[in-house]
Amino acid sequence: MAQYPAWDREGRDWPNRQASRFVQAAGLRWHVQVMGQGPVLLLLHGTAAATHSWRDLMPLLAEHFTVVAPDLPGHGFTQPVTGPRLSLPGMAASVGALMQVMQLRPALAAGHSAGAAILLRMALDQRIAPDSIISLNGALQPLGDQHAAFFTRTARLLVGLPFVPSLFAWRAADKTVAERLLTDTGSRIDAQGVDYYARLFRQSGHLAAALGMMANWDLVPLLRDLPRLAPRLLLVVGAKDRAVPPAQAERVRARLPAARIVTLPGLGHLAHEEAPDQAVAIIIAEAAA
Repeated sequence: MAQYPAWDREGRDWPNRQASRFVQAAGLRWHVQVMGQGPVLLLLHGTAAATHSWRDLMPLLAEHFTVVAPDLPGHGFTQPVTGPRLSLPGMAASVGALMQVMQLRPALAAGHSAGAAILLRMALDQRIAPDSIISLNGALQPLGDQHAAFFTRTARLLVGLPFVPSLFAWRAADKTVAERLLTDTGSRIDAQGVDYYARLFRQSGHLAAALGMMANWDLVPLLRDLPRLAPRLLLVVGAKDRAVPPAQAERVRARLPAARIVTLPGLGHLAHEEAPDQAVAIIIAEAAA
């Protein structure tokens, strides 16, 4: 049986816990953090992460915005979904329903990795209409590029084997494994940040949601639709990102020439966690543009 993070256990000292609330939307109980006042800024984390990834950014951004950061379905402390609802359009629809229930209209949106893809799909499907979308090391190209179909089939096979997430969780019970996985992205984050990831990685349900997203992810339609994107698009790239090759940003801009690229030297896939001040400065500057 899948195990999921518990708010009274894994969330006992969750960062920005005082900003947390639980909201019912799209048939799910969502964990959402809301902080600050001003224009609404929606933050979406990436695959296998949760709201903790914004821990250092939220208090700084809250001085300028009403910051809203949910845990995606099956991630962190939000209830899981299955099958098509784990797809990119499915995730976009679910987050869109959450925004509708909370009566929020983001003026700005920032997403890390897969979170950036969800925001783009939401905008293309007219579920949000921000002035700008900021992609932080966005995973916007098919995994493995020409081998994307193979990776998707493999992920679908893995998620169909119930022991696989449990096996991954058993391995991740060793904190050094979690630390190595994070270092492999090209980033080095502090020990507390590693601990938050390790808490989640030990839960087979959380890992099953990450595998389920991979199994149901298809970025080809997103790339096809990208030229009709209405909001501005800013692609923020960590020069040392090993998870999403920096060159992918140029391929995205080839499809949407109006997109702009900002490169962060010396930072990896978790650049916003390594250097939160830099990420905050970029977001504030984009809001003022």
